[in-house]
Amino acid sequence: MTLDADIRPSPDALLTQAAREGRGRLKIFIGAAPGVGKTWAMLDDAQRKQAAGVDVLAALIETHGRAETQAKLAGLPQLARKPVIYKGRALTEMDLDGLLARRPALALIDELAHTNAIGGRHEKRWQDVEEVLAAGIDVFTTLNIQHIETLNETVARITGVRVRETVPDRVLEMADEIELIDIPPDELLERLRQGKVYPQDQAARALTSFFAKGNLTALRELALRAAADRVDAQLREHMAANAIVGPWPTQERILVCVNESPAAREAIRVAKRSADRARAEWIALNVTQADTEALPDADKDRLAGTLRLAERLGAELATLESERDVAQAILSYAADRNVRRIVIGRPRPRRI
Repeated sequence: MTLDADIRPSPDALLTQAAREGRGRLKIFIGAAPGVGKTWAMLDDAQRKQAAGVDVLAALIETHGRAETQAKLAGLPQLARKPVIYKGRALTEMDLDGLLARRPALALIDELAHTNAIGGRHEKRWQDVEEVLAAGIDVFTTLNIQHIETLNETVARITGVRVRETVPDRVLEMADEIELIDIPPDELLERLRQGKVYPQDQAARALTSFFAKGNLTALRELALRAAADRVDAQLREHMAANAIVGPWPTQERILVCVNESPAAREAIRVAKRSADRARAEWIALNVTQADTEALPDADKDRLAGTLRLAERLGAELATLESERDVAQAILSYAADRNVRRIVIGRPRPRRI
């Protein structure tokens, strides 16, 4: 293959871009839990768009009685809801046909994972959003991390609560932009105690179940990871479509350097703990030199055992030959693999 062929744009990436031509752009405001401020942030962004001359329509906003959210709606035109009778109860849903007929430049559609009442054109709100995007209308929407289909089981294990309304991962992949709305768990818990998320009686129950601080911390990490994954995918798509050498992942990657020293096993464990905390990939690198073959059998066995430990703990194994500047070789390898943290144990003792 010639060099020119090597740097041509990816046909698949170009097809993906072509498929988006003519459709609306999708922005998802994603958060770890209810109450972090996703809807408020969406309305705040929409207010700025409207001030800049964009035709904005609040197609469906759920304020849940929150005064701050209701106040943020001021000045934004709102679409009347469509009345629906379901099991003898009078409900309201988004008027999809009314939205398509109105054709704003930007539609605000809250709670992407919502299940529509039976009788509507689509079962799920994300399907409504797909139709709106296909009509060339931009959409702002909101989503909590527990509603992503492939994370549903993980969230259930963390919180003990299984969320029944989910969206397929491909909906997240449709997003042209994702904005993570993140606040510390203590701040969210204080908002909950003040009745800014749920009524006081409901808030008291939530504090002892889904909104336990440990749960919120874990959900926050999941939200950060999901947002990072999507940004990383968007970067790879851009680089492939524009023939930029890469891809160049944005996620953190950890490198641990190991040799025959007994301290290398502890370095492996440190790297493993760091990788788990950061939800990052990690690499165990052994740099070989001319004198490596001359090592005593006990040292060779220790090195082999250390590498087996790293592999068992989930590391990618790598070997690098360097006859001169070992440190520079490690740094060059780290730069090539987009490593942001390097863990190094005790250097091997010099031999006389």
